[in-house]
Amino acid sequence: MSATIKDIAEAAGVSAATVSRVLGNKEGFYSQSTATRVRKIAASLDYEKNTSAVELVTQKSHVIGVIISATKTNFSDKIIEGIHAEAIRHGLSVIMLYAGQNDPQLQEQALRTLIERAVKGILVVAIELTDKNLALLQDSQIPYRFLSTSYNSNKLPSIASDDYQIGYQATRHLIERGHRKIGLVAMDTSGHIGQQRVAGYRAAMIQEALPVKDEWVKVGMYTYEDGIKAMQAFGQQPEVTAIIGASDLAAIGVLNQAMQYDIQVPKQLAIVSIDGTYLARIVRPQLTTVTQAFYEMGTLGTQMLLDQTQQTISQFTPIKIETRQST
Repeated sequence: MSATIKDIAEAAGVSAATVSRVLGNKEGFYSQSTATRVRKIAASLDYEKNTSAVELVTQKSHVIGVIISATKTNFSDKIIEGIHAEAIRHGLSVIMLYAGQNDPQLQEQALRTLIERAVKGILVVAIELTDKNLALLQDSQIPYRFLSTSYNSNKLPSIASDDYQIGYQATRHLIERGHRKIGLVAMDTSGHIGQQRVAGYRAAMIQEALPVKDEWVKVGMYTYEDGIKAMQAFGQQPEVTAIIGASDLAAIGVLNQAMQYDIQVPKQLAIVSIDGTYLARIVRPQLTTVTQAFYEMGTLGTQMLLDQTQQTISQFTPIKIETRQST
């Protein structure tokens, strides 16, 4: 019987996925010394190359890899719940790795960990990969999909909300309630998601010929602390009469700081939050939200990851305004 990739991997002390990539002349996943050792062992065992080795390894895997950001919000809870539910339905296990906040090194480390394991597929949750790390993911030939991250490209498969509409609909809701001076806070405007939400916000304001001041948009990373800092910047007598928080936690930060200033919500200040997790319902007053379909992102994303016929298809999940006490 001829030698197999598994035989070479055991002799070399590396994974079968590494052997597949060395023998397939794929760069960037192993050291030169590892490559030399693998090739020597393959030659000594008279290994005959199987050109579909990578595909065979990933097809046999029963593990989905999930890479998630370490942003201090709770939006991902339902996404993860949806991923696990769908994985269990298909008899699969899930490995989760955290990749920090906009940290290229941690992104690469998480990707390489999953690539070395030759997982069945990779789900990237709420992370915009650097060009280098995106190339690493694509070169791995492992099926992948982005969740809660829409790219400015129809070539990258994603399941996400329409971020432009999130910004637009949140602003329209407040305009329809008579507000003319509206702030947008705690949004990371360095990436596509934040830029789209700001664009939607500005479009809704311009549509009604309303002013948009730069100081009404407070950047951040969606955190509770960012919400507090934004409200502190607006001060005890804010110029704006309404604020959109970039996440439920950020909006709660705005709410709590407003209470510290004895500002009555919604009488003196209306607040809308983006996400619509359970946190919006357990604070008082309850927060009006632009609610995203996070659980559906998890289940649908996993389904499409496993369906090889839909690898390049992207899709928006629905959003809805849930009106509560804060507006």
